[in-house]
Amino acid sequence: MTVDLPPSKPPISRRRFLSAGLYAGAGLALYSGEIERHWIEVTRRDIFVPGLPEAFDGFRVAHLSDIHMDEYTEPFLVRDAVDHINRLHPDAVFLTGDFVTRELLPKRLSIGPAWQCASILDKLECPRRYAVLGNHDVMVGAPEVTQALTDNHISVLRNASLPIERPGGRFWVAGVDDPVKGKPDPDTAIPPSIRNVSGEPIVLLCHAPDYADKLLTFSAGPSVAFMLSGHTHGGQVRLPLMMPLFLPPLGRKYVEGWYRIGATQLYVNRGLGTVGFPVRFACPPEITLHTLRKA
Repeated sequence: MTVDLPPSKPPISRRRFLSAGLYAGAGLALYSGEIERHWIEVTRRDIFVPGLPEAFDGFRVAHLSDIHMDEYTEPFLVRDAVDHINRLHPDAVFLTGDFVTRELLPKRLSIGPAWQCASILDKLECPRRYAVLGNHDVMVGAPEVTQALTDNHISVLRNASLPIERPGGRFWVAGVDDPVKGKPDPDTAIPPSIRNVSGEPIVLLCHAPDYADKLLTFSAGPSVAFMLSGHTHGGQVRLPLMMPLFLPPLGRKYVEGWYRIGATQLYVNRGLGTVGFPVRFACPPEITLHTLRKA
């Protein structure tokens, strides 16, 4: 009895296997470097703030971080982020640092991008704009980056606080200097006169999220209801079953999203730009829209 068997397929040669791997790698590089890196995701989240006055229930904050202008972040991407925020019509915009990059370019060539970045951010239609500096901003030059921002109508909070007021109440926005390269001082940023005051909660801007643990060791720390950070870029590249590939100092514990540390809520924004390599995978750029709610 004769049985006809289907013809066997020739084994995959080493050359064909390597070629397929090269094509897959090239496709992944194209996707992570050109598609996902420019694909801004808007995350919406309600934040329930104890003591928030009724006048601020529903107050909407757009949160943008880690622009890293010029080395890898193109001006069109920053303009796209500004357009996204303008379409959200927020009540305030909070910017949590690293407007520029101190990496490949000489320091003197990194100052110009601070002015370019700030001039694009000045197209934000929301008049309430508050910022803190990140480690790259401090390395490039804190006075220069601060001047670029303030000259473009963005208030920079370096160990300082300001009230946001409406008829019927207010809350405080405070900011500390960058914990990695600067000199953060929460007790100066949040003086005793505004700590734990009924109906006047405190929102803190701080570039590096892991500083949240140290924050609670200061006298002013427990008075912070909500802290907003960036710095981590969410890891930039998040492969299945692996830790995020790019995590900086003071950004390795709280990587992205919402956390609660004691009575303080923390949100870590994935940022807009990149460092090290101009790639993102399973970790797109983020704008967060926080809606404050009365707890």
